Amino acid sequence: MKKYIILIIAFLFSALCLNVFAQTKQYPFEVIKTGKGKQSIIFIPGFASSGEVWKDTKIAFEKDFTCYTLTMSGFAGIQPQPNPSFENWKNEIAAYIKDNKIEKPILIGHSMGGGLALAIAADYPELIGKIVVVDALPCLAALSDPSFKSKENNDCSPMVAQMTGMNETQFYDMQKQMMPRLLQDQSKMEMVIGWSVKSDRNTFGQMYCDFYNTDLRAKIAQVKCPSLVLLESYFINLKPAIETQYANLKTANFKYANKGLHFIMYDDTAWYMEQLNNFIKA
Repeated sequence: MKKYIILIIAFLFSALCLNVFAQTKQYPFEVIKTGKGKQSIIFIPGFASSGEVWKDTKIAFEKDFTCYTLTMSGFAGIQPQPNPSFENWKNEIAAYIKDNKIEKPILIGHSMGGGLALAIAADYPELIGKIVVVDALPCLAALSDPSFKSKENNDCSPMVAQMTGMNETQFYDMQKQMMPRLLQDQSKMEMVIGWSVKSDRNTFGQMYCDFYNTDLRAKIAQVKCPSLVLLESYFINLKPAIETQYANLKTANFKYANKGLHFIMYDDTAWYMEQLNNFIKA
């Protein structure tokens, strides 16, 4: 009898440990879950952006879909985690999908989030139902240098040192100078700059360097799901170079915005929502 009691205690202790682990597992992102629906959408924001960038998109879809809106650790005021990397974030989003038994979700990613959507769909093709890539390229560096080769063990410490070496005013001024090249809608300008300013500088420098060194041009051949690629209006002028980068994505459907810049969801909202509705609800 004593032997059985010990076994029962051991079993209960193991179950408790498993339960505690499940509750406290730390992913490198914050998640807000809203809406109801059998089909799920996972929203992945871009570099140094908050999940708030998807606010209006999410409102439009959460009546019919279960929505998971991410904000990556270290961005837009979310607590940073040590040693962030594109590879780790890719694998941890996939782990979250598996751990929470999310069946064939639609991934919608903007900028670096679009790169993550491509990488997840390539490395975990059985997990994903569809992807929407909002103004992202398989290899950002190759747009200016077509012969670009990704470096192994890339040293990001100079970029991190540059970002952490700025004072608050210098960093704000840098973002204020850069953002008009990415966003036309003046009403959203201070909000988007604010997300960058609230971001952890180590994460900012490390992930900027890491993503710029990322090359998914060959990997995307492994993507099997339907893919919608939404690109800013200026990119129509670079169409051959961009679609050459995407040559291995056989499931791609390309659409170029009519106006605006990188934040397509703000700068060409009606067009953007029409493309999403046609693709997601098809």
